[in-house]
Amino acid sequence: MNDYIKKMTTHVSVRDFKDIPLSPETRKALLTAARSASSSHFVQAFSIIEITDKTLREELADITGSAPYVKNTGTFYVFVADLYRQSRLLIENNKKLDGLTNMESLIVSIVDTSIAAQNMALAAESMDLGICYIGGIRNDVRKVSELLKLPKYTFPLFGLTVGVPASKNKVKPRLLEKNQISENYYPHEQFADLKEYEKVSKEYYSSRESNQKQTSWSESNVAFFEEIRRPEIAAFLKEQGFQLN
Repeated sequence: MNDYIKKMTTHVSVRDFKDIPLSPETRKALLTAARSASSSHFVQAFSIIEITDKTLREELADITGSAPYVKNTGTFYVFVADLYRQSRLLIENNKKLDGLTNMESLIVSIVDTSIAAQNMALAAESMDLGICYIGGIRNDVRKVSELLKLPKYTFPLFGLTVGVPASKNKVKPRLLEKNQISENYYPHEQFADLKEYEKVSKEYYSSRESNQKQTSWSESNVAFFEEIRRPEIAAFLKEQGFQLN
């Protein structure tokens, strides 16, 4: 295992940052890393908006429910799944938008955006910076879209905080290899047999230095997925021009 991979295995989400802004050179490097990511058919269906206006950052932070670390991080980016450019190209060439507004194209833009963000995250951690993905950007997706003046055929997917860590949690124990990795076919029982991982995850949650709790990965997942979250997202995507078919 080389040093690059070892660094990847130490990833944690950082929610406690020093009040130190990132230099222009560092921000440029992060953005270059993101823009160098793999892209399906090289459509590059994403945009990145850096939030430098203090008032706007505070509004977004409050929406996300992650205000303390969104407000105090070195910088904050919003990653946007973006097919607006392609819509303009099609319109200018008198073409229909059916191939852009369907579910497959939306998935392509979401995947492109996620890969770009992960490139940035890895670049940040290679510089000993900390990051945290902020899915709470979708808590009020219409308001976020309004604040960022997003056009149709775009979707604010998540935010990303990047900064100098003030503290870090322990690395969370991932699913066991036998629960996620197989050859040639999907082993239903093996992948769903979580008894051993239950013990590992319960020990982690009960013994970590901060926010200790008596739970396990399975219990947390049941609590998470038994609730319908952000049901307005599908309607918003349709308003943005996506057909979801």
